[in-house]
Amino acid sequence: MSADDADALRKAVAERDWYHTIELPGGVRTAGHYDMPRTAPRVPLPPSLRGKRCLDVGTSDGFWAFEMERRGAEEVVALDIDDPGQYDWPDPRPSTLTRPANTSVGVNENFVLARDALGSRVKRVDCLVYDASPERLGRFDFVFIGALLLHLRDPVKALAALRTVTDGELLSYDVISLWETLTHPRRPAAALDGRGKPQWWTPNLVGHRRMLEAAGFEVLDHGGPFFMPFGEGFPPPSWRLRDLDVDRIAFQLTLRRLGAPCAWARGRPAV
Repeated sequence: MSADDADALRKAVAERDWYHTIELPGGVRTAGHYDMPRTAPRVPLPPSLRGKRCLDVGTSDGFWAFEMERRGAEEVVALDIDDPGQYDWPDPRPSTLTRPANTSVGVNENFVLARDALGSRVKRVDCLVYDASPERLGRFDFVFIGALLLHLRDPVKALAALRTVTDGELLSYDVISLWETLTHPRRPAAALDGRGKPQWWTPNLVGHRRMLEAAGFEVLDHGGPFFMPFGEGFPPPSWRLRDLDVDRIAFQLTLRRLGAPCAWARGRPAV
């Protein structure tokens, strides 16, 4: 990449709000809400996906899809939805329906910009995770779903749909509740939000695995908790009195520096 091309890319990247931190050619790095290059070593994505057909569910800006392609995948399909109105919003819905980072209706422009810069062949498909089926998507050797389950009203239903397209293995990593993990270390449990935004169930460590089992997966391995670091684009803290409550104060004083607590589980369709 020439210096002029790198400067043009850097300018285009700087004009957008990014959900994922992605390293692009020419030394260009997106200022994401979440630092994915630091998160990736904490998630056991297979070192080689050579010859595999892979699915990235809830791709957003595309970090994990591009990473699977970088690891040799023969084909990568990136699943997402174009209309923020299709998110699992609670009722009553807010007057303005937006999504993190890319707020416009239509194909995620961040994804397109990153894909073009990387020269990627990843295919993006507009499809609700609940609608995943062999007829619509085909079948996959490896399915990845990252930090999406907490945004779904029915995460088990979503995982059950993904089971129908999984020929090999599925890897899920998602945000978990440290409090529920500490208070219920052996019993599946989850904290329910569903207030004003598409954020629903945050399970404990055991609960995350139980979701996979309830959807028909045999859990092969699991790990966590680990922290998904926030990126330089993560919104700054608000100390306005009307925005403060116990949870937000605790977050700003502790997890804001560490990252979002997560866990991972790897499974295959149960026989």
